Amino acid sequence: MLENVLVLDMSRVLAGPFATMILSDLGAEVIKVENPKGGDETRGWGPPWFHGESAYYLCANRNKKSITLNLAHPEGREIARRLAEKADVFIENFKVGGLKKFGLDYDSLSRVNPELVYCSITGYGQTGPYKDRPGYDFIIQGMSGLMSITGEPEGMPMKVGVAITDVIAGLYAAIAILAALYKRKQTGQGEYIDISLLDTSISALVNVASNYLVSGETPKRYGNAHPNIVPYETFKASDGYFNLGVGNDSQFRRLCEILGRPELAEDERFKTNAKRVENREQLIPLLNELFSEKPVSFWIETLSKEKIPCGPIYTIPEVFADPHVKERNMVWEIPHLGDILKLVASPLKFRNFEVSPKSPPPTLGQHTEYVLEKYLGLSGSDIKRLRDEGAI
Repeated sequence: MLENVLVLDMSRVLAGPFATMILSDLGAEVIKVENPKGGDETRGWGPPWFHGESAYYLCANRNKKSITLNLAHPEGREIARRLAEKADVFIENFKVGGLKKFGLDYDSLSRVNPELVYCSITGYGQTGPYKDRPGYDFIIQGMSGLMSITGEPEGMPMKVGVAITDVIAGLYAAIAILAALYKRKQTGQGEYIDISLLDTSISALVNVASNYLVSGETPKRYGNAHPNIVPYETFKASDGYFNLGVGNDSQFRRLCEILGRPELAEDERFKTNAKRVENREQLIPLLNELFSEKPVSFWIETLSKEKIPCGPIYTIPEVFADPHVKERNMVWEIPHLGDILKLVASPLKFRNFEVSPKSPPPTLGQHTEYVLEKYLGLSGSDIKRLRDEGAI
């Protein structure tokens, strides 16, 4: 799909690399530019390790080519500029204005490549009083309000178990880049994209933010419950926990029949979702008592037959052992460093295009010679000189 798109990726850690991995999965040629001294910080974020490479780095860098450039060296900067002249997309997550001193800012590059789609990812964006602050996922989870609505009602605010603000920002960045490429096809003009972890995380508050904007009331934590739907939370069976999500009144009536308490569906306190939300403190203990009588497997099987949304609470090993997950091919196995590397597969599935692992995450600088020869026409002796001088 994106086979003719060249991406110069000067981002590191997670948000930017996650965005460019999506583009590379879709066929784009992604050149990952790294510092010769250590490269992307996540290369060292282990354990665990796979033959010396961290699992963290491996999760977001497949299907890319790695080159090393020393931007402090004049010729290193010149190589970056020459590659940017040929690129369709340039993505970076330096601090605001950080690439201007190298002549790699949008204004400089757009003069020599007016069709360039340039995407900057920062914690707080290119404008505003916080623009110069460093942005880290954990800090953004707190500032975006996400932590204030996560955790038990009487407990402390809680972060999500993965770096979710980086993931959200990466998804928005990929969407924006694809939209800008489509616009360029129509107008011939490139674009500058300003992606902020804080902005995108606030956007991801969706209905919770809307609840506040409409009502003026501060949203609170509900633990595993839902502010607008009841029953929609975790329940304890006789041998463990499971999740139940009753999305409408007809589902609730079927649930009450399964539980042997059809009268609950006609109780004025519980007859509609709005009433159930209002009277959740009376309803939930009743349901917990009924669910405690049988094991998780019984409830999952019985409720699923009646099309009532429910599911187990898996550990990560259980996720990948599930037959449905296996059928959906959500693990890719790629030969790498003389072994087989397992990675989470792309969730993008098309009828007429196969998203597949073309190459494993590159080792540091693995493709420097290839890229400099292919795109800049440099000879082996040129590359040796640049390496000897510390430019690459």
